[in-house]
Amino acid sequence: MPRLASVSLALLLLFTGCSSSSDEGSQRSRGQGSSSPPSVEAVQARDGTLPLEERMSGTVQARNQVAIYPEVSQPVVAVEAQSGDYVEEGEPLVRLRRETYQQQVRQAEASLRNARAEAKGAKANLQELRAQLKRTERLAEQEYESQQQLESLRAQVAQAEAAYEQAQAQIEQAQATLEERETALRQTVVRAPISGYVGQRNVEVGQRVGPDTRLYVMGDLDVVKVNVQVTDRMFGRIRPGQTARIHVPQQDTILNASVTRMSPFLSEESYSAEAEIEVSNEGRLLNPGMFVEVDVAYGESERATIVPLSALYEDPASDRRGVFVAPTLGTEIPVEEPESFDEDNPPPLTPPTPTTFREVEVLAEGEQTAGVRGIEPGDWVVTVGQNLLDNNTGERVDARVRPLPWSRLLALQRLQDTDLLDRVLERQQRLAKQRFGTDSTPDDTAQSSVPRQDARPDTIAPTMATTQRP
Repeated sequence: MPRLASVSLALLLLFTGCSSSSDEGSQRSRGQGSSSPPSVEAVQARDGTLPLEERMSGTVQARNQVAIYPEVSQPVVAVEAQSGDYVEEGEPLVRLRRETYQQQVRQAEASLRNARAEAKGAKANLQELRAQLKRTERLAEQEYESQQQLESLRAQVAQAEAAYEQAQAQIEQAQATLEERETALRQTVVRAPISGYVGQRNVEVGQRVGPDTRLYVMGDLDVVKVNVQVTDRMFGRIRPGQTARIHVPQQDTILNASVTRMSPFLSEESYSAEAEIEVSNEGRLLNPGMFVEVDVAYGESERATIVPLSALYEDPASDRRGVFVAPTLGTEIPVEEPESFDEDNPPPLTPPTPTTFREVEVLAEGEQTAGVRGIEPGDWVVTVGQNLLDNNTGERVDARVRPLPWSRLLALQRLQDTDLLDRVLERQQRLAKQRFGTDSTPDDTAQSSVPRQDARPDTIAPTMATTQRP
């Protein structure tokens, strides 16, 4: 919750600047009494629907994430890559001792040469016998050679042909043995199977490793996968293409992506299926192994009254959840939602008007808005200053209301901490320059943003207004 707290503080400081600049004269004219009604901010509730979301747990995995194992058993002679290094596909990671495999390669080369020599001799013998057979066949036709001699030569030729084929097979066998031992020799250098980053190094020089020894884990960190376990209750509702919002707690930010793949099988052990979400990771916000929460939008809610999340208020005494409404706005007191918002000329505060607390049922909750039942579209709901209206008696409290456009409120809720605080600081500097006629220092600006102890309640009201939500 640190980000919510800081954003709330910045929002309130910004509202304070707006209130103090436009209402400074009116505050002075009322004197220093403490009975004046508080000032609050409000927007008009709307009719609409909200996307239905399911929050699920996920783990981050690098794209093409693989564990690196050696394929042969030998001692390590060199470690070429360290954890965090980026390597290209084919670059060496670890070198193993290779003398044994070099000797085996030399033996295989010798066996291949011997097989080729034997095959060469078998071929020469076959050619000689074939030549004799031809001469004998011509002589036998002229009856100078017996038929018995002819049949004997034919048998010798067949035997020589078989010997030559056997010699050829021995060459192929010797060649295969040589290739196998050359492959084993190459495997003494463990190379990167993909381009990416290496990590979880588990190898040292002198260590004897084997096919069951994991040396590294490596993968492409530019794109990561978030593996989400989908329960049997949600199975069938989650589909590829649906919008997913990934919460990064360490960076206090949200990444938008979509469901990439969805397994059609439920696990018999966990009764869940796995969905994959691929997301760009250019800023390295996600690291492999990280645990994240993912909101997947799988449909739309029924029509309901839509209010900003900041309008929801939980009564600390009764734990009732509801909103503060100003029922006379738009009826007895004419007021319309502003089309835009100007920080230097904000909408004026209304005259004092009654506000009441109404308990609501939250039907659906989105990123910045909620669908509720218990109030009607068009009602003006308080978004800042609810705690000033809670008198623990249930009676109405009169307040002066500043109407805000939805665009202004939602933009403030979307602002990052630093952006919002920069705008607050810039606003305070402008106020200091208007009041004193000179640029103020950062220290002066900080002091000017702190309310005076003698300030009236409605002047400092927005700085105290925090929305209490679980």
